[in-house]
Amino acid sequence: MASIYPRRMSGWADKVAPGLDIFEALASDTLAALPHHILEQCGRIQISLAEYPDDAVLDALGIEDPYDLLGLFEGNGLTEGAAELVTGQMPNRIWLFRRPILDYWAANDETLGDVVAHVLVHEIGHHFGLSDDDMDKIEAATD
Repeated sequence: MASIYPRRMSGWADKVAPGLDIFEALASDTLAALPHHILEQCGRIQISLAEYPDDAVLDALGIEDPYDLLGLFEGNGLTEGAAELVTGQMPNRIWLFRRPILDYWAANDETLGDVVAHVLVHEIGHHFGLSDDDMDKIEAATD
C-alpha cells in the first residue's frame, strides 16, 4: 500500500516498528559491551525473543497485563547451582518481550537500545542471584 503522507513530514513517516531482528541486534550489541568476566559467568545462558510473554508465565507471576513484563529470567541463578546442569535440564534463559518493550519505549524518554540493554542486564542480574530490590539499590547508587 502506497503512503498517502508527504515525505516532508519527517524521517519517521515511512518507518515501521523494529522487528525481532532489530531486537536481536540490540541484545547482541549489549552482550558485546559487557565485561568479559561477566560474560564468562553467564555460561550457556540463552537469550530468546518473543512478541509477548505467554499466558502461563503471566499466570504464574500473577501479572494480568502482558505489557507489564518486559523481560524474564528462567532457570537457576548462580546462587542456586546454575553451573551444575543436570541431564535433561534446560539451560538458563532470558526472554525479551518486543511489544511490551516497544510500549515502554514509546512512553518514556529513552532510546530503544538503552531500554533493551536495561532489560537484558536486569535479567542477567537475576542469573547472578540478585533480586529486583537488590538491582533497584544498585541502580539508585549509580544515579
